[in-house]
Amino acid sequence: MPQLQAAQIPVTPFQQNCALIWDAETGRGTVIDPGGDVPRILAALDKAGFKVDRILLTHGHLDHAGGAAALKRELEARQGDAVPIEGPDRRDAFLLQGLADQGARFGIEGLENVTPDRWLAEGETVSVAGQDFAVLHCPGHTPGHLAFVSTALRVALVGDVIFRGSVGRTDFPYGDHAALIAAIKDKLLPLGDEIRFLCGHGPGSTFGEERRSNPFLNGQG
Repeated sequence: MPQLQAAQIPVTPFQQNCALIWDAETGRGTVIDPGGDVPRILAALDKAGFKVDRILLTHGHLDHAGGAAALKRELEARQGDAVPIEGPDRRDAFLLQGLADQGARFGIEGLENVTPDRWLAEGETVSVAGQDFAVLHCPGHTPGHLAFVSTALRVALVGDVIFRGSVGRTDFPYGDHAALIAAIKDKLLPLGDEIRFLCGHGPGSTFGEERRSNPFLNGQG
């Protein structure tokens, strides 16, 4: 069983957790949700010392995807080969095409619109640091939000679907709280209490801990 390593870099004024996951043996890894502050992400990559094989996006919000295009350019120039952007689900295309405008509204410079090299859909798999992760469609926060899960490694990358003690916002015109809670209860929690997750903001947790104590899943939130 590979021993993957992970680091999180808070980016943008929203303090979004851009995640780096890599296999120290192969020296290859993946960047998840580079929302901005690309120089900071590149410095963390230099410190970690691995070659990036792809950039994954869980959804189309500016703090998760706004730096993806710039990071792709920088990495391809450094590494000399393609670094594809994969995800989210195609239903977030309208958000990805409005990233520059979103950034301008929040006073965040340098964010760029982006079109993934590969849209992802539930039922597919995606490689994270050389390991297969299942793609799950978890809408509600955004229409095309995805989670990436490896039951073999007992780890999930959930973006803004669920947090320690909370869940993703749904107070957007396209938000759907019922769909979000259904995705958590029907798709994520049944994967097992022992599954650890990295999320888009704040510390991670396990599905078991959130099933037991998260007020939004117990009718108290």
